[in-house]
Amino acid sequence: MVSALSDVEGEDIGTVVDFRGRPFDKSSTGGWLAAGLILGSELAERICVVGISMNLVTYLVGDLHIPTAKSATIVTNFMGSLNLLALLAGFLADAKLGRYLTVAIFSTITAVGATLLTVATSIPSMRPPACDEVRRQHHECIQSTGSQLALLYAALYVIALGGGGIKSNVSGFGSDQFDVRDPKERKAMFFFFNRFYFCISLGSLFAVTVLVYIQDNVGRAWGYGISAGAMAIAVLVLFGGTPVYRLRTPQGSPLTVIWRVFYLASRKRKLPYPAHPSLLNEYHTAKVSHTERLRCLDKAAIVDANDNGQLENGTYNSWVVSTVTQVEEVKMVLKLIPIWSTCILFWTVYSQMTTLSVEQATFMNRHIGSFIFPSGSVSVFLTLTILIFTSLNEKVIVPIARRFTHTTQGITSLQRIGIGLVFAIMAMVASAIVEKQRRIIAVRDQIQISVFWLVPQYFLVGAGEGFAYVGQLEFFIREAPERMKSMSTGLFLTTVAMGFYVSSLLVSLVDKITHKGWIRSNLNKAKLDYFFWMLAVLGVLNFLVFLAFAMKHQYKVEKHYDKTIEGDNENELKDWKNNGSVIEEFEKKEAVEGVF
Repeated sequence: MVSALSDVEGEDIGTVVDFRGRPFDKSSTGGWLAAGLILGSELAERICVVGISMNLVTYLVGDLHIPTAKSATIVTNFMGSLNLLALLAGFLADAKLGRYLTVAIFSTITAVGATLLTVATSIPSMRPPACDEVRRQHHECIQSTGSQLALLYAALYVIALGGGGIKSNVSGFGSDQFDVRDPKERKAMFFFFNRFYFCISLGSLFAVTVLVYIQDNVGRAWGYGISAGAMAIAVLVLFGGTPVYRLRTPQGSPLTVIWRVFYLASRKRKLPYPAHPSLLNEYHTAKVSHTERLRCLDKAAIVDANDNGQLENGTYNSWVVSTVTQVEEVKMVLKLIPIWSTCILFWTVYSQMTTLSVEQATFMNRHIGSFIFPSGSVSVFLTLTILIFTSLNEKVIVPIARRFTHTTQGITSLQRIGIGLVFAIMAMVASAIVEKQRRIIAVRDQIQISVFWLVPQYFLVGAGEGFAYVGQLEFFIREAPERMKSMSTGLFLTTVAMGFYVSSLLVSLVDKITHKGWIRSNLNKAKLDYFFWMLAVLGVLNFLVFLAFAMKHQYKVEKHYDKTIEGDNENELKDWKNNGSVIEEFEKKEAVEGVF
């Protein structure tokens, strides 16, 4: 969903052709048939990745006898790598391969990785000897060796590579199947975004319920085998639809522009600033007004005496001198970094829902009559809460907020992020309280409390994601330069990746500093609640830093809401939200400082 939104805004970039490289025929290519075939790749990717990440820690701890702290690190590193590799795949698609070829290649890679994971979990020699509960409590289980883990690691990171490639391109590839110049197809494209999100939710729900149940009760190999089969079918369907796809030709990555500005600014760092900015290259024809911030980058646009021989058709070679527009676009990207840095901790909290919170569930009463609720399925409450709050945002919260703020958004992107950060703090407080009571009752009374005591923390994180995800997506798309929207969505995905990596780092540091006192395989002998309290405190500090940055941030555009024309603004709001773009008639208004 992320990359597609940016593509709507950059609809004029690239040439759209059919699979033979000819101008596409609207009657025989694109539309819902092509988009539906593409949606299959995303559905399969969600089934595969969520089915692995939400229940992997229980396999690592229970079957491979890896300590809880190390198991959590393995899972978070896997998810972090997947999101980080999405940036690489997006770069390859924009610069060289195109979305179709990128999705096809990386879907195939994902299918291969899922197959390797199935093999790794089905071969008995890839697991250590079984361990009974008594030996487990005394930490006498034999851990998996490096050779036993080699195939598992290889499988996980092949899946991470493939999943990242799909994640960053499949939604954009789907939106390419609709001609935005045709009002009917443009409207259909908006429905595609909704159905794309539905596929994400459907795949996630299937993974955390049916697939997790099969993994726990039938066998890991069966569960991962279903994921591999789903990806293989999706690849066949994707290739089978090749004749009906519309393909957008790659036009080069905006990362090249950024690198070039930095390179030229460094190379010309000793040159004096011109007497007036109007002497900078293409100052008077710049599409973005010149600013005084980060003046060191202006040197990339200084025309040196040695550059005069590099004119080509009246313009300078881009590797000799940058334009004011290019320099200002890079400045705008750099302005996103402070907010980017404060978004990372939300995803660090989120990662606990796939690792330590799942491990909590294994030490709780999961019986519902004769049915045993799979520990990995507890994350179904996270998915359901995200869906609920996403709906409430659009149907309840935004309309009410607009009556107070008199803006079409109702709640600004930074306000959404701030609310999400507060929910994350509350989630960690709830996690700490529940874990302390769970441990006390388990040790003192030898009773396992119900697994449904974990619902509040999943609910709070899900509610937080309902605000933070939308806020971050809106912020990075809206505040980025017009032709750098794809790159800015990649920047958004790196906050997710960094959040998982920070979680791995914190777990490793805490495990070392406390001498395995806080996080242990036997949570009844650990102090996991201390770790959650630490994340809550870090969350508070991070929120204060976020407030400082947010209050100084200057939006590109502020849209005002007039309740006297509420009906018209309702339609404008829908268009704006679906496009991920700024409504044209507001683009000439002044930027307004501050969060509100």
